[in-house]
Amino acid sequence: MPHNSANPIPAREELIRDAVIRLAGNSQDGIQSIGGFLARLAGRSAQEVMTYMTIPATISGGPSIFQVRMGTGEVLSAGDEADFLLAFYQHSYEDHIGFLKEGGVLLYDSDHVKLEEDDHRFVRVGVPISALTVEALGGSSREKGKNLFALGLLSRIFKLDVGKLREIFKERFGGKAEDVLRNVNLAFDAGFSYPIDNVLDRYFSFQSEEESEGPPQVTMDGNTALTLGLIAGGVRHGAGYPITPWSTIMEMLRQQLPRYGGVFVQAEDELAAVSMAIGFSYAGRLAVTGSSGPGISLKMEALGWATMAEIPLVVVNIQRGGPSTGLPTNVEQSDLLQAIHGSHGDCPRVVLAAENVEDCFYIAREACQLARKFSVPVFVLSDMSLASRIEAFDEPDLDALMIEPSLDTEDRPADFKPYDLERITRHAPPGTWVEGGVFPQVTGLEHDEAGHPSANPQMHAKMMKKRRSKIQQIAAELPPSQVFGDREGEVLVVGWGSTWGPIRETVIRERDCGRKIGHLQIRYINPLPNDLGEIFSRYEHILVVEMNDEGLYGYGQLATLLRARYCNPAIRSLNKTDGLTFKIKEIRQGIEAICPSPAATLQAPVQA
Repeated sequence: MPHNSANPIPAREELIRDAVIRLAGNSQDGIQSIGGFLARLAGRSAQEVMTYMTIPATISGGPSIFQVRMGTGEVLSAGDEADFLLAFYQHSYEDHIGFLKEGGVLLYDSDHVKLEEDDHRFVRVGVPISALTVEALGGSSREKGKNLFALGLLSRIFKLDVGKLREIFKERFGGKAEDVLRNVNLAFDAGFSYPIDNVLDRYFSFQSEEESEGPPQVTMDGNTALTLGLIAGGVRHGAGYPITPWSTIMEMLRQQLPRYGGVFVQAEDELAAVSMAIGFSYAGRLAVTGSSGPGISLKMEALGWATMAEIPLVVVNIQRGGPSTGLPTNVEQSDLLQAIHGSHGDCPRVVLAAENVEDCFYIAREACQLARKFSVPVFVLSDMSLASRIEAFDEPDLDALMIEPSLDTEDRPADFKPYDLERITRHAPPGTWVEGGVFPQVTGLEHDEAGHPSANPQMHAKMMKKRRSKIQQIAAELPPSQVFGDREGEVLVVGWGSTWGPIRETVIRERDCGRKIGHLQIRYINPLPNDLGEIFSRYEHILVVEMNDEGLYGYGQLATLLRARYCNPAIRSLNKTDGLTFKIKEIRQGIEAICPSPAATLQAPVQA
């Protein structure tokens, strides 16, 4: 509990493995900046880190949070409850105090927050953050400085590396006016020098682990990792239209692709964007387009054309809450069936799903390879959680992974057939020399092997089989599925996308309690891996965890696909649509509901 400031007791140091820090205020307060600085500091200090944020959907702003879990050892989720809550306003305190675990530390701006006098569940530390920021900065800068003051407080409480933080400040603000960086350091220093030990009886210090000789770490969010993966995969051209949360990928590509001799176009609308991207790919340059759910809907007609014409294309969907405008700044996984079946007609294409920030890099690169090899549109599914989440991971070996694209200018013979029924389609870029001077046609109409429009019933059936067969060929070439935990047993927890971390942490805890349980995260969703049926047969229960609605018949979108594919009644669903990521306790409750533990069974009341 806080000490009397007139008679301070020297604060003790407490070693901790990790901490969940929730920052709550308004979007205008720079909450995301504090969290970003903490996350990047963790990455540079060889610590694990994972973040979670919510931002208001309105331009005028509103309540916002940024949650950071950082420390030593593997961090798989952002945490179910906070060890430390920083509340800037009364609504910040009232809305989030229930998330702070008993015995945790509540740091609050005493200029704006009034506490219940008889609530002694937490260590309460009141600091007049707003007034002290004004005192330190004065002028108009004070309103933008209290986040840095608060970061100074946190740096002292957690004994963070101030030198590395100042390097991050310089990188972030060094290009601005000189007084900006000066005010940043003034606000930070004011917070760091505040005599917090007068009201807090202990400091916290993260346990250190032995230095490893592994590769250096990088720290970034999912959208940045996905962008870099596209570049590493050889994408040099693309087109898009702004929409949250895809827009940051578009902006990064617009800035980066010219450095590699390419270009990214911001089109006048979604249909123009996808059509331009298809044009780039038709010209022999693998291209990317992307959006979120509403924008993907607008692209669907053109994507059907790309499937019919067998044009290689990478399509990125950063999912958010729907339908319609829905929850534009919240997380959901409700565009899976849209990605697979969204177009009119039978429209087979590839759908991949990234499981964490690191995988955003690798799956984007893999999507480029599949699109080129099989001349097919490839969807990459991410979501709002991955887009904004910051994680630290091993730096990729770019020298080994970077693909430098080249234009296929090889001469084609007079009998060249781009849609040869016996081979995977390989288009000739415009300008390619074709013996005889007859250039093949490319059309959205059904066509023969040369691309000429054809309404022949037998040819249509053959072309449908051709487009389907190459997706089946991809399934045959997929690597074996990896099961974490028990290879057989009571429960297999299945997920896709950003549910990976919470599921993995849940399974670790359940195994520690003696349950025979495994975890399978499906990265390849269309086509599905060929070994899933055999894996499913080794478990009594299969729980599919996903952030979408349970639908009319009680099953989420992936669970519906799996039940249709394998007709396995053991497949059950655990769904949520509250716009928030899964908590560990929610998944554990879902497991308990379908497979009660022996202790719970013994305690259950006997039915008459």
